[in-house]
Amino acid sequence: MNKKQLSERELEQLQWNIEYQNGILKVFLADILPKEIKQKQNMEDRMVELENLVNTYNGVVIMKHIQNKQVPDYDTFIWEWRLDEIIEEMKEAGANLLIIWNSLKSSQIYNINEKLKFIGAKAWDRIDLILKIFERNAKSKEAKLQIELASIKHMWPRIYNMWMELWKQAGKWKWETNTEIMKRHLAKREKHIKDELEKYSKVRQQHRQWRAKKWLKTVGVVGYTNAGKSSLTNFYTKKWVLAEDKLFATLGTSVWKMFIEASYDEKTNVYIPPKEVLINDTIWFIRELPPELVDAFKSTLEDSIESDLLLHVIDASDSKLEEKIKVVEDILDKIWANQKRINVFNKIDSKDVSLKYLKEKFSHLNPIFVSVKNNIWMDELKQKIIKELW
Repeated sequence: MNKKQLSERELEQLQWNIEYQNGILKVFLADILPKEIKQKQNMEDRMVELENLVNTYNGVVIMKHIQNKQVPDYDTFIWEWRLDEIIEEMKEAGANLLIIWNSLKSSQIYNINEKLKFIGAKAWDRIDLILKIFERNAKSKEAKLQIELASIKHMWPRIYNMWMELWKQAGKWKWETNTEIMKRHLAKREKHIKDELEKYSKVRQQHRQWRAKKWLKTVGVVGYTNAGKSSLTNFYTKKWVLAEDKLFATLGTSVWKMFIEASYDEKTNVYIPPKEVLINDTIWFIRELPPELVDAFKSTLEDSIESDLLLHVIDASDSKLEEKIKVVEDILDKIWANQKRINVFNKIDSKDVSLKYLKEKFSHLNPIFVSVKNNIWMDELKQKIIKELW
């Protein structure tokens, strides 16, 4: 590619062609690694998760870089000399997207994109990528509104680019004028979206009140990415819920019925009629989930907050399950979900799982161990749910 700098419009068109016309999105991942050695493994885990996000977006990671610096560069996050090297490596490998794990400042993402223009590439931070995945997976009008709300709160880097272009073309006064116009436009749009989401929230509240009158018990299913949350919902409700090995495959809340067969208690000589339980399957959680996403999806998560019981599904085969348990618990605390909870350790038949170790390590969580895939102790879990609800 020649050294002529692409215009903003040309660059956006190039990225659109890559993302939406079956082009190969070749990605270079980058992150800053503090000098403390104890942080190294955690950083590598972060990069693996970021790569999983890229795969979910149907991109291909062709290169990675972790820079050993305690403090990021003020202007470009990655220190400029190393950024120049990365750009050269991207050019040689044909990479067209640089994704940085951290959330970048407006000026940093702008400065990086200015440099990438020369090779026809673009930069995102991790939140940009998550928003792109959410946008692609959103099906309902409510989910689309929630994602737009989150995007408004995070779109300042792109607006900053527009402002800089205006400043170059028309001078500072014109730039400041257009800045105010854009702020007013976004504020107006944000208010409209919040008003629309409030309507959905009121409808859900009415549904919950109706269920309460009908004495219908509800169970909320939550968990970290790929723990088996949707698979568990499928198992008990016999309904098709998207269960893919991808991050954020589920957006919004799906409500399904689990049937509890009639039974007879010989000890008390009492016939127990059949019952129905509603199961709410919600979005996945992930480490350092951006606050704007938690806020945007609060209305969707209300059904879990208001559930009679929560099932926290945990991947028993995950080497980082302790950290991920804490991530989910922290998010539940943020949304004030403090009802009774069953901690369900799934995938116990994986070859790397030591049941003895898990039982000792997590005894304080009163866990129950299952395999949804191979129907191991799923009846026992169902009985535990019934016992907790009644």
